[in-house]
Amino acid sequence: MLVIVAPGQGAQTPGFLEPWLADPAFESRLNWLSAVAGLDLAHYGTQADADTIRDTAIAQPLLVAAGLATAPALFTDPAQVGALAGHSVGELAAAALSGALTVEQAMVLVRERGKAMAGAAALTATSMTAVLGGDRDEVLAKLAEYGLTPANDNGPGQIVAAGTVEELAALAGDPPAKARLIPLSVAGAFHTKHMEPAVQTLAKYATAITTGEPQTPLLSNRDGQVVTDGQDALQRIVAQVNSPVRWDLCMQTFTELGVTGILELPPAGTLVGIAKRNLKGVETFALKTPDQLEDARAFVQKHGASA
Repeated sequence: MLVIVAPGQGAQTPGFLEPWLADPAFESRLNWLSAVAGLDLAHYGTQADADTIRDTAIAQPLLVAAGLATAPALFTDPAQVGALAGHSVGELAAAALSGALTVEQAMVLVRERGKAMAGAAALTATSMTAVLGGDRDEVLAKLAEYGLTPANDNGPGQIVAAGTVEELAALAGDPPAKARLIPLSVAGAFHTKHMEPAVQTLAKYATAITTGEPQTPLLSNRDGQVVTDGQDALQRIVAQVNSPVRWDLCMQTFTELGVTGILELPPAGTLVGIAKRNLKGVETFALKTPDQLEDARAFVQKHGASA
């Protein structure tokens, strides 16, 4: 069984779209997505530096567009794909590929999501820190002690703490036993209560959106469950902005569904890396450049429903 996954914010690197723009079909799709987003995504994906594309309002549309512009080169029959999932903002790409949202709806939502989250982050000095290793219960207890949220739960020994800079500083001075802390270069405490203003903004837009039914099983970051209703998917995407990302539960569902192959859309690497550590025996493919497309299509054929 094939699962296609879309990465979240932080996966972007300067110039990652440059090789893709040599393909006229990709360039055409990206130009359309740029028009919808109101951003020159070709510029940001090829010429902009790391600091520029770290901006939440730029990074999020860029990431979703990368997935939506590359996926059509991999498969034409949605039935080939056993399930779709996206990490954080990647969930919008997955929702559009499933048919729950149109491509245009996903791009408008991610445009407004990025701006709203950037605005919420500017209200209070907040950030995020990866907590690697340590006993899970002890890590969670330590985060609770300092008022921090486990904003991303990416599996055993991989939790991201989020909160104010003061709370994170306190954690740094008193880390959980046998855990390593890595401060992340992000603009705010995403997936926490600090993002509530962004949730309110997106909820207003969501009332005007007519959704479709997912044609491919779509997994939710909230609890890892398969979502079968388009409106449910949309409401989960809105609420996800200030709720923890439970990627650990998504991977648990992958196992329950009988996944044999996971393909990560560009800019790939992060989610495949997590899968390699947690899903032993599952084959992975990180799609980074167009010269991998032939092998990627073979991977889809090998693990897809037609296999």
